[in-house]
Amino acid sequence: MKTQDKPSATGPLAGIRVLDFSRILSGPYASMVLADLGAEVVKVEPLGSGDETRNFPPFQGPLSHYYIALNRSKQSITLDLKSPDGAKIARELAQKSDVLLENFRPGVMDRLGLGYDELKADNPGLVYCSITGFGRNSPHADKPAFDIVAQALSGVMSVNREPGQAPNKLGIPLGDMAGSIFSLFGLLAALVERNATGRGRHVEIAMLDSLIAMQGYLSQIYFVTGESPQPVGTRHPSIVPYGSFPTSDGHVIVACLTERFWHNFARCLGREDLIDDPRFAEYRQRLENRDGLEPTICEIMQRETTAFWLDRLAEFDVPNAPILSIGEALEQDHVAAHELIESVFHSEVGEMKLVRGPVLFDGVGPAPARPPALLGEHTRTVLSDWLAYDEERIASLEASGALCARPRVREDQ
Repeated sequence: MKTQDKPSATGPLAGIRVLDFSRILSGPYASMVLADLGAEVVKVEPLGSGDETRNFPPFQGPLSHYYIALNRSKQSITLDLKSPDGAKIARELAQKSDVLLENFRPGVMDRLGLGYDELKADNPGLVYCSITGFGRNSPHADKPAFDIVAQALSGVMSVNREPGQAPNKLGIPLGDMAGSIFSLFGLLAALVERNATGRGRHVEIAMLDSLIAMQGYLSQIYFVTGESPQPVGTRHPSIVPYGSFPTSDGHVIVACLTERFWHNFARCLGREDLIDDPRFAEYRQRLENRDGLEPTICEIMQRETTAFWLDRLAEFDVPNAPILSIGEALEQDHVAAHELIESVFHSEVGEMKLVRGPVLFDGVGPAPARPPALLGEHTRTVLSDWLAYDEERIASLEASGALCARPRVREDQ
């Protein structure tokens, strides 16, 4: 078993050190993006079990699919934060860090002696980012929060369904990811300010706040009309025609967001007369008369195959798409052209495919990824490089139970 080499400094965040106490998804996604951008990310995991997602099936070798998806290009160390020695090491690492990221419930890091007020005394430039479900001042502050909880409380689930069907969660974990995405906005802005002033910030992000901020025009519909938007499935609450339409062998997405595209679509259907029909001439009329327009579109499109309509819609310059499975999406030509999938070699697994980060700088994407680490794989390296601990001291701390300096592989593999 060979421990991975120390990450090389490349990317716009090269030289930035990130100490990551987060786990599951809201937090690990953010620290993974920071690693993609060139930061050196050290993930602090509990002794024995590590991040809970290490145990979520299915597995590739000893690694969970879930852990693989969110933890590329990071170093892993294990510490017992409840032991005096483990907490002391964490504080020393925080002194050497530019960013600290955590997603415990409010108050947990304070009880461990790792809260912002305590750590900033020794490192005034530290950008400390806390992701929680609801924030410190919420009536829900002490409740556990996961993706589906945030989705339910944000209103998102109420509209993510066909009319008359039961509420449904989004297929992607946007409740978690929204917290990660907004935390990146906050901590990167704080880093810019820190570079000018020398002072860090405590960036606080609530998952529920983040999802509500992503309601977009849905919240404004409520403010303008006083009524909550109702579920419309793939359709749009205010744009017609827009959504999934049946063909003889499947469905096709059509999105006529402008009048030009509506005119193109009407011509594509062989129904140019619909353009001047007073019921469908403009946005408001089409919305008011969607129950008359959409069945007409469906009847026409069901006469031909999906392939026929994709070709014809492209010919008439109408925004369109087939509805792909996850596998089809990953195998499509666009993904290959943008080189969004890369293969890395893991010492315990062999070849492993990963989805690359999407950000380009001067036309170039992230540096080649390093595979997700085994639990505690870099404990010895980080303590030596960051804190100048020698082998004797590391061995003593390991004997005391404060840490484990040996990479751990799942015992059932």
